Amino acid sequence: MASRILKHIKQLVNTREDTGPLYGGALSQLPRIDDAYLIIEDNEIAGYGKMSSLDKDHVQLPAAQEDCRGKLVLPCWCDSHTHLVFAGSRENEFVDRISGLSYAEIHARGGGILNTVRKVNETSEDELFQISWNRLQEVAALGTGAIEIKSGYGLTVDDELKMLRVIRKLAQRSSLSIRSTFLGAHTYPAAYRENHKAYIELIIRDMLPVIAKEKLADYIDVFCEKGFFSQQETETILRAGIGYGLKPKLHCNQLNSIGGIETGIKLDALSLDHLEAISEEDSRQLRNRNWKGLCTLLPTSAFFLGMPMPNARKLIDAGCAVALASDYNPGSSPSGNMNLVVSMGCLQMNLSPEEAVNAATINGAFAMGLGETCGSISIGKQANLIISLPIPSLAFMPYAFGANHIDKVMVRGEYLG
Repeated sequence: MASRILKHIKQLVNTREDTGPLYGGALSQLPRIDDAYLIIEDNEIAGYGKMSSLDKDHVQLPAAQEDCRGKLVLPCWCDSHTHLVFAGSRENEFVDRISGLSYAEIHARGGGILNTVRKVNETSEDELFQISWNRLQEVAALGTGAIEIKSGYGLTVDDELKMLRVIRKLAQRSSLSIRSTFLGAHTYPAAYRENHKAYIELIIRDMLPVIAKEKLADYIDVFCEKGFFSQQETETILRAGIGYGLKPKLHCNQLNSIGGIETGIKLDALSLDHLEAISEEDSRQLRNRNWKGLCTLLPTSAFFLGMPMPNARKLIDAGCAVALASDYNPGSSPSGNMNLVVSMGCLQMNLSPEEAVNAATINGAFAMGLGETCGSISIGKQANLIISLPIPSLAFMPYAFGANHIDKVMVRGEYLG
């Protein structure tokens, strides 16, 4: 017998029988049912449809019945690019940027990523877990039901492993679906700034074998950018990770186009992330339909840094599968609020509400390998649901961006809080 039924839902959003990444124009197609019901059994979606068909669809209904008149129900957000595990904050650099320093200039002075690295190095594993757990609870309350979390603020063997072990503990304790990404190639530690080869050898020789043995990561990532890792260095590190069973994801084209897209496509990366700076050659590469990965765009990061937004429309017109994620981190996106990300997708990248919701749910799920269990209202998927307050329409959520429109969040069939 089903454990719960939501009845008289004003609109049930993103209902799908067949699910897969949405490419190109398909991103605008968002199936919905007005005056709907949704049945939850254990932790999964067991049935849904129009209220008018409920009696003939289901003879025996659960005792736990909930009236959702005036409310929308949609799948939880799937945030496929975050750096949620970190220590400290960087508001001083925020003030420096207001005063005119660029992100690259701050990094060159020993700030930026290296600032957070120092704080992570000084923080115990238990303390790092607790502050990360608190952040995870905050983003879950804002509707995130699945999340990818990267390392990359350790940059030593012990501290990268510490971060990855914290991510594993978060996954073991939380009901959220969590994917772990090894980002030891986030930047070069100060001690290796003039000896890139030695740091790459450290990653390959001393980090990857332990990560593989302890099964600490699902993916491997590299920041392919001027002043960070070159195209050749990126390929070397990613190939080493592939050899240990880690599928590539890739930071690329945030500030410059240096071949990251070409490398990611060649190595069949699951996702190419950032993509603020795309050349005509990059566009040509992305039209290659032999690559089935996703383009993950991070609008709050571009907004926070005062950079041009990724050209989402160009990517969609090229037939790409676009996802939206928060890039939650202390330096360029100190927020994991996916509701704001969806609003930014509409307001700053000219996505329709339908495209933005799809990019932050079903495509976000596939961008971290969770598309079979999360990201849509589909029978057999996890009952990860956002139940809105009474609102006039779906478009009202990104439109009225200054308010929280969420009444309840359900993850695996249980309400949070």
